[in-house]
Amino acid sequence: MLALPLDESAAVGAAHARVIAVVIPSYRVARHIVSVIQGIPSYVDHIIVVDDCCPEHSGDVAEALADKRVQVIRHPENRGVGGAMKTGFSRANELAVDIVVKLDGDGQMDAAQILRLCKPLLTDKAAMTKFNRFWDFVELRQMPLVRRIGNLGLSFLTKAASGHWKMFDPTNGFLALRGDVLRCLRLDALSDDYFFESSLLIELGKRGFRIKDLPLPARYGSEQSSMRLGRVLVTFPIKLFFGGLARVWYRHFWFDFTLAALLLVLGAPLCAWGIGFGALAWWRSVETGVTATSGTVMLAALPFLLGANLLLHAISLEVSDFFNGRVSPDGDS
Repeated sequence: MLALPLDESAAVGAAHARVIAVVIPSYRVARHIVSVIQGIPSYVDHIIVVDDCCPEHSGDVAEALADKRVQVIRHPENRGVGGAMKTGFSRANELAVDIVVKLDGDGQMDAAQILRLCKPLLTDKAAMTKFNRFWDFVELRQMPLVRRIGNLGLSFLTKAASGHWKMFDPTNGFLALRGDVLRCLRLDALSDDYFFESSLLIELGKRGFRIKDLPLPARYGSEQSSMRLGRVLVTFPIKLFFGGLARVWYRHFWFDFTLAALLLVLGAPLCAWGIGFGALAWWRSVETGVTATSGTVMLAALPFLLGANLLLHAISLEVSDFFNGRVSPDGDS
């Protein structure tokens, strides 16, 4: 377990002093949603259940509990987990909450862990926190092997796309977000499907917000995920590529012209020149049968080597998490 900044009693007191909302996207979870809601601690002020056109009428089941904290929002048509979360986030913004937590309605996430999730936010240590199921090697055996392998690949691609290189297990949706950070994000830029968590990480990366991973053992019961691995493997890399390009543009050029931007501006043209000129010289050498001179070779090699060095420096700055120190919209930590 990682050391946390508040003891249990102090953390509970701090949680009671903040307005906390839990958003539960609900689709085919009627069997689990009652126990999920009943397990949510008393310091949570609002429980926003988004019935995503659930054929089992999960929203009605939640409403029947008569818990004053529960408010149900119903979608006339299914929009996906991301679409449900965006609706819940919009409602949380209207309530001006201090912290919003995503909690699935299928029982995979232990609501008793919400306090651990919120502690770094309560002490201004992060803009968002999420759990990481890969810390515990013993409990991780519960996760299907295919999902473990897929998660490893997606984690690396998501690191590169979002700029959060100290983050892992990006598909873990058990997360908490500061309310002021949520209110400055573009909700329409978030994905409606299972790419939601990754798109949220990219949006946070655009503005340089800090994310903190917390260890949590994997937990699986009788519930079944509707995520299709084949679709994920096809669609996620493409979305991550374009999302990563957008993140680099906004983070390093639009919101702030960073040192990485300068290195990219200098390094990319030099690399392009070296590759282009070198390829042209090689082609001419093949056509004419005349070996390129040492000067021609150096005119291609030197710009390429210098450009590659500059790009590697830019990447090293990204990997060091140098640009992700902000915990609130007001400024850096």
